[in-house]
Amino acid sequence: MKRKIDPTLFELCLGIFLYGIVFEIVLLFFSRDISYSLGLWIGIVLAIAGCVHMWWSLDRGLDMAEKDAVKSMGVNNIIRYLVLVLVMAALIYSGFANPIFTFCGYMGMKLSAYFNPLIHRLCTRKQTKQQS
Repeated sequence: MKRKIDPTLFELCLGIFLYGIVFEIVLLFFSRDISYSLGLWIGIVLAIAGCVHMWWSLDRGLDMAEKDAVKSMGVNNIIRYLVLVLVMAALIYSGFANPIFTFCGYMGMKLSAYFNPLIHRLCTRKQTKQQS
């Protein structure tokens, strides 16, 4: 069975990706250190994965009874934050990528949520032009 991606989730992930591209361009203007870019894109991937996991857990939680949904949402929130903390700790101790830029990439989720109305208008305008 083929499922269609939720439009809001798509727009949120698109916003995160666009944020990553803009941030990378600005970052390359100021520094060519590869660990900064790696950190940024690790954060972007974490943000997109976090959004998909949040959508999945909300979708699942809405089909449960209230008491079970509260438990499930709490557990899923803890899982998301635990993954973020573990990845950040691994980056801090390994020195593989810059954890500050990883956090900046993860904050793309917040910025994308704020710009979601604009992204939604752009996406629906594009669909309207294609249908005409």
